Amino acid sequence: MDEDLNVTYITLDGLVEVHKYRYLYFMIILIAYILIICSNSVIVYLIMIHQNLHEPMYMFIAALLINSVLFSTAIYPKLLIDFLSEKQIISYSACLFQFIVFYTLGASEFLLLAAMSYDRYVSICKPLQYPTIMTKTTVTGFLALAWLLPACEIVSSAAVTVNQRFCGFTLKGFFCNNSIYKLHCVTSLVVSIYDMLIVLNVVICPMFFILFTYAKIFKITYTKSREVRKKAAETRLPHVLVLIKYSLLCSYDVIIVRLESDIPKIVRLIMTSQLILYHPLFNPIIYGLKMKEISKHLRRLFCQNKLNR
Repeated sequence: MDEDLNVTYITLDGLVEVHKYRYLYFMIILIAYILIICSNSVIVYLIMIHQNLHEPMYMFIAALLINSVLFSTAIYPKLLIDFLSEKQIISYSACLFQFIVFYTLGASEFLLLAAMSYDRYVSICKPLQYPTIMTKTTVTGFLALAWLLPACEIVSSAAVTVNQRFCGFTLKGFFCNNSIYKLHCVTSLVVSIYDMLIVLNVVICPMFFILFTYAKIFKITYTKSREVRKKAAETRLPHVLVLIKYSLLCSYDVIIVRLESDIPKIVRLIMTSQLILYHPLFNPIIYGLKMKEISKHLRRLFCQNKLNR
């Protein structure tokens, strides 16, 4: 706590031997950040410039990839600064902002995946009604809901904890996540219940909705021709892979908080690193390789660049 400036600073104690490996950490995260920005931006660019990709499904994919860039930008720049600093500290206000952005974008991921599953359901199960249901207004509404709903809920949750008294100033992590609650002297029952409702609202309900829609799609396509089943599988597979991957990574976040005192520091570092590295890096790979139209435009882009040389 800085009494002169009346600013609360939190020490980030999640890195292992940072003074010894600071330059190695720095290069790994810098390269990962550059790859995340470039790979996600290329696919978003392709979706923007090609008219045949101006469909709801690709709009949702673009939103997911933008999410990945924003998600990384909320964490990586501060992390790069920390690697080159003598002390890894963050003000409480900046920590709270990082917490809000991290969980807002994390929750919006599930809502975007739910919107994509609904889009696939209408496209495959109600093809004749698809143009009238999935209009530009509907897509815009889904996108706004996916970002604004989690933002409002996470901000209101964080606002309740702003004036909570601290009994500790060392966070067992290298960015601000749920572990921040461990620093409070008293765990608020109201906040805990409200957070559980948020998880139910923006994580569990969307997951069940996704599973329900894909089950319906599977049931309907099972009786159709092999070509229809193949086409349905091609569009569903990337979304299912992303859902499984992201759900597993989110479970890491819960495990880290619940078992914070029971797991070694190096294990906690590895588990947390997977959350911020794998997801933003693998999203463009999954959608770039598995989505036929995007893959086709990617090949044309890189082949054209080779010919121009």
